[in-house]
Amino acid sequence: MRRPRLPRTRTGQRRLVQAVMAVCVLALLPASWMYVVTAGLLRTTADAPRADVAVVFGAGLWDGEPSPYLAHRLDAAALLYREGRVKVVLVTGDNSRKDYDEPDAMRTYLTRHGVPGRRIVSDYAGFDTWDSCVRARKIFGVDRAVLISQGFHIRRAVALCEAAGVSSYGVAVSDKHDITWYYGGTREIFAAGKAALDALFQPDPQFLGPREPGVGKALADAR
Repeated sequence: MRRPRLPRTRTGQRRLVQAVMAVCVLALLPASWMYVVTAGLLRTTADAPRADVAVVFGAGLWDGEPSPYLAHRLDAAALLYREGRVKVVLVTGDNSRKDYDEPDAMRTYLTRHGVPGRRIVSDYAGFDTWDSCVRARKIFGVDRAVLISQGFHIRRAVALCEAAGVSSYGVAVSDKHDITWYYGGTREIFAAGKAALDALFQPDPQFLGPREPGVGKALADAR
């Protein structure tokens, strides 16, 4: 099999460089869009604004328990609840098969850390970030929320929830920069492209279903 050869003429080399630069620019456009959309909308647990609802996105289970990254998200949500800065926590994750249930594991973790079960609402069809944002708005009636995730994911979450009609602030929890963190950051480069397409074309989630009154009931209980 012959290896491709670089162009030998200056014109050919210039065109190759221009093509590579164009590809790089196109690849960076989605990430640039996310940075523009989320400017001024990121906070920490120390300065998160008050909101009725906090949304925590799933991040995997280890032997049925929240992964360390997911546990850190839940710790932040529990802290905001204990400090009275959120009233209800919407946990959204994957329950596409019987032996994998992110929302129930998240609920159990939160109740162990001081959040009453009646203030936790579960979304069992949050299969990805776009689905979670759309379902928060269309199924659970959330129009304003504090979103909780890791720093490498929070901009995408805020940008997509804003596109889905949920006015959002993002709280980025801190984690050590281990291999998982670097993997997550690298993955976001590619996920940004899908996020931009989701925001542009606004596809329906994998599962929508009827409206659920859980958030409204939990807020009424909180009042």
